[in-house]
Amino acid sequence: MDDLVRFLRDRNMADNHAYAEVAHRFGGDALLDSHLPMLDLVDMLARQYEAMDPADARHAGLAYALNMLAQSYAEHPDYRQEWRP
Repeated sequence: MDDLVRFLRDRNMADNHAYAEVAHRFGGDALLDSHLPMLDLVDMLARQYEAMDPADARHAGLAYALNMLAQSYAEHPDYRQEWRP
């Protein structure tokens, strides 16, 4: 699961950099306002999972949610089929 969280956070960072590049080239109006907060929320969940005690009752549910979120990157070459929920 650590590899999945690292993968998800890396993709999130790459998306943030891509959005920053678009904003730099075309201005902030070129971005959809909903995408940046969503990236922040996904990263927040990944950080919470990393900090969470595995004995926490929410651990399994958060792991499942991260697997679901990672599905949006299923076409990425580093995505692993064993991460499918």
